[in-house]
Amino acid sequence: MELNDEQLERYSRHIILKDLGVEGQIKILESKVLIIGAGGLGAPAALYLSAAGIGTIGIVDFDRVDLSNLQRQIIHSTNDIGRLKVDSAKNKMLAINPDIQVKTYNLLVNSSNIRSIIRDYDFIIDGTDNFAAKFLINDACFLEKKPYSHGGILRFEGQSMTILPGESACYRCIFKTPPPRDAVPTCSQAGVLGAIAGMLGTIQAAEAIKYCTGAGELLVNQLLVFDAKTMNFRKVKLNKNKNCGLCGENPSIVRLMDEDPPVCELKK
Repeated sequence: MELNDEQLERYSRHIILKDLGVEGQIKILESKVLIIGAGGLGAPAALYLSAAGIGTIGIVDFDRVDLSNLQRQIIHSTNDIGRLKVDSAKNKMLAINPDIQVKTYNLLVNSSNIRSIIRDYDFIIDGTDNFAAKFLINDACFLEKKPYSHGGILRFEGQSMTILPGESACYRCIFKTPPPRDAVPTCSQAGVLGAIAGMLGTIQAAEAIKYCTGAGELLVNQLLVFDAKTMNFRKVKLNKNKNCGLCGENPSIVRLMDEDPPVCELKK
């Protein structure tokens, strides 16, 4: 693959980066990234991955744009209220960069469809807001051997880690099972600072680009936790759990299952 003159200009700030160059940008253009959730996390991730030139971006969401979304879901605008989120997102992504291909999935991922959806992608971004979806994505990515970025936000706090199935600690290594119902407040109950979604979503986009190009070090076996009220960032070292029900020495989870109905999450 060779870059044309327009691409050389569009991606010039990537190309002059020592760790990317023309070769790195070509890798970006040839990569496929799936974003599950076109909300607070998926919105900034989708915008930055589009601008970066990820060749094929899939975006999954079953919801429509609501007025209350606009405080943090920056890919949508007031005129989009009532539209399918995947259609609204695709429109903005192609407006930023017509160089890319955007595939939309207007559906709710579950145990019967997620494996076939993620199978065609190189890297997955978890932009969901509930425990049930996060455990499902983790398990599906492990079974399909797909690397992915976990992200979670609540109030002023965010957390992220990158999982390489079979190599690093997975989500279940750290958070064994979903918490009991009502143990953690929902976003609508506790609130979330809109800018936190942008901070976390862009971190996830950076992880995707780093994975696709091989540049830098991923958040593997590390949980990045930050509190925007104090701007305190810290990394918690993680290890694979040999007793993990999914990726441990004697796994008990060998097929996907749907957890309890969603609740919004952030867990430390």
